[in-house]
Amino acid sequence: MNRVCNQLALKSIGIVALCAFAVCGPTAFAGEPESPIGFSEDAGQQQLALEDDYKSRLNAKDLDQWMQELARHPHHAGSPHSRANVEMLVKLFREWGYTTEVASYEVLLPKPIDRIVELIEPEYYSAGLQEDIVEGDESSSQRADVLPPFNAFSIDGDVTAELVYVNYGIPEDYELLERYGIDVKGKIAIARYGKSWRGIKPKLAAEHGAIGALIYSDPADDGYAAGDVYPEGPFKNDSGVQRGSVVDMPTYPGDVLTPGRGATKNAKRLKRKDAVTITRIPVLPISYRDALPLLGALGGEVVPAEWRGALPITYHMGPGPAKVRLKASFEWEMITIENVIARMQGTTYPDQWIIRGNHHDGWNHGAGDPISGLVAMMAEAKAIGELAAEGKPPMRSIVFAAWDAEEPGLIGSTEWVEDNATVLKDKAVAYLNTDGSGRGFVFMGGSHTLEHLFNQVARTVIDPQTSVSVSDRYRASVNVNGTQAQKNELKASKDLRISPLGSGSDYTPFLQHLGIASGNIAFGGESGHGSYHTLYDTYEHFSRFRDPGMAYGVALADVTGRVTLRLANAAVLPFRFTNLADNLKTYVEEIENLADTQRSDAVSDAKLKKDKAFDLALDPTRPLTAPQNLTAVPYFNFAPLKNAIVRLETAASDLDEKLADVAQDGEASEALNRKLYLSERQLTSPAGLPQREWYRHQVYAPGFYTGYGVKTLPRVREAIEAKDYAGVDDQIQITAQVLEAFADYLNGISRSD
Repeated sequence: MNRVCNQLALKSIGIVALCAFAVCGPTAFAGEPESPIGFSEDAGQQQLALEDDYKSRLNAKDLDQWMQELARHPHHAGSPHSRANVEMLVKLFREWGYTTEVASYEVLLPKPIDRIVELIEPEYYSAGLQEDIVEGDESSSQRADVLPPFNAFSIDGDVTAELVYVNYGIPEDYELLERYGIDVKGKIAIARYGKSWRGIKPKLAAEHGAIGALIYSDPADDGYAAGDVYPEGPFKNDSGVQRGSVVDMPTYPGDVLTPGRGATKNAKRLKRKDAVTITRIPVLPISYRDALPLLGALGGEVVPAEWRGALPITYHMGPGPAKVRLKASFEWEMITIENVIARMQGTTYPDQWIIRGNHHDGWNHGAGDPISGLVAMMAEAKAIGELAAEGKPPMRSIVFAAWDAEEPGLIGSTEWVEDNATVLKDKAVAYLNTDGSGRGFVFMGGSHTLEHLFNQVARTVIDPQTSVSVSDRYRASVNVNGTQAQKNELKASKDLRISPLGSGSDYTPFLQHLGIASGNIAFGGESGHGSYHTLYDTYEHFSRFRDPGMAYGVALADVTGRVTLRLANAAVLPFRFTNLADNLKTYVEEIENLADTQRSDAVSDAKLKKDKAFDLALDPTRPLTAPQNLTAVPYFNFAPLKNAIVRLETAASDLDEKLADVAQDGEASEALNRKLYLSERQLTSPAGLPQREWYRHQVYAPGFYTGYGVKTLPRVREAIEAKDYAGVDDQIQITAQVLEAFADYLNGISRSD
């Protein structure tokens, strides 16, 4: 499912302009690698030597060979090649010295039966709804076991109605439609991919009364306007269609019938009609070839400039005269999915687990998503297995997991986490995720308690194209292409900020349900991502455009392997808390600025209306009206949050100093390390978040109306964004109490022996 910051750019790619390093820091370390945190000076040098030994064992030819085999045929959940891939993974992990098992679950998955999109009026057009065979890409000629373009967890439906173009189908687009007097009630909405996760588009359309939805990829976003299309270039050709799930993951991910519990064979299940995460209206994805006749038949108002795509038409909003029939029906099957779980027991702390995961299912061949990340994880596992066989095993246990059914809704990982929640709460130290990857810049997201660790590793790993550290390369890109604010922040501290995590890949159940510190890592930014979720996510496409020679696959394994090994071997677990406190301070400032902006906008809007400015400025021959009156924004009491941050900054600084002293002594108690890795749990609440109790983390959550995109301090931020002003102070108090309790927890560790 993946999101690598440029739709790469993290899985549209939808990890998403949020998954890059945010920036801050001086010129990166040059010369000898810095001693890793959590180790004494001598142990740190031994660790760096071990990591160099590890790096020497990574082989690009291995990654290439594994990708060719794993992506040879379509391997969606429940398919024959998925079963073959599981058998291959089990065999290899066992050969590499891991105790390996298959954890199976029974889940509900839809498989398309009927897919019909027809333009009925003013003329007839039947959408082809299939992708072309591409010369030079043998994989694209396969038709056996290929999943056609569809959106998983759309309901069945057969609807005919006028069409309305809703741009990206996000909240502000519906606000503008309202100003034009356009209502989608009883209509079919057509939206383009982008700006939000795809599942938000039918969700919002249904909330506004639409009876069906279509989603297409506009060439302005990832087609010919972005670059040469496949096969000449990497971008989406006119037949390419982005498949994908539209299950309401911001409510809960995983099997739709077993929220909060593992989908074991005898699990208690909801009836399908009671599964609230299945869409309320039918939805299908289409190519821009099929979208062109539909959009070209629309009348009504010409869209504003920011709504215009790159198709050779004048874009109109509708509704009508285009009338469309949309039919989608599915076979709703109970499918056995298979997670591959490989364990290597630690020598010193066997009950402290470092968990490393990547999913193995794809929409079809899935070379980029997810196999590019999976083969990097396999290279990591092979090298660590070789080290262990030669007498260099990890101190803590390492668990490698290849998840199934991630694409339909993070199902394999979520079911395993829910099924094993008790033991994971007790033993899981951290979870490290990859998904799809490519060529270019390192993108890191995760818990800010891991931020310093990630930065140290990024300053150590060498970029294969430029021979500088991957940290230096990212910094250079900011200095050349960043905003002035980003460039200014680059000078502020040694560490780059890593991005907070929303959703979109398998870290979600670990971080946001159980409170296990997590990270997500990928490379990208220089490899066009038009193949995403299309028939063309093939080995042929990947090896030409995404990562020729697998150089960045090796770099990814280098980064993730060093992080895994440092977590596994550090005398003092490399959690550090000043980075977290600093980021939380920034998030509070952002939210306060958000409230101030909404307040000033409301005042300005009221004045414009009082002065009749809209009446004078808007074209009286067009239907565009003034915006609805903005609700006056009260002043909120942010003092509890600010006071909590001040206490947290002091507690974090004190604890980090203590941890540095303990690390230099070279020994730490098991009790201390346990308190460190349980720290992330303290940022969760059993009650969860408003409207979605499955999400328990009080710092990081996917946005209710963004999906993949993160909302930090979500209780407060989303209350203000939703203009639920009466409830903001209560949400501030609840969040502040969590942060105060977290500061108390850190102080307790500092005071302990």
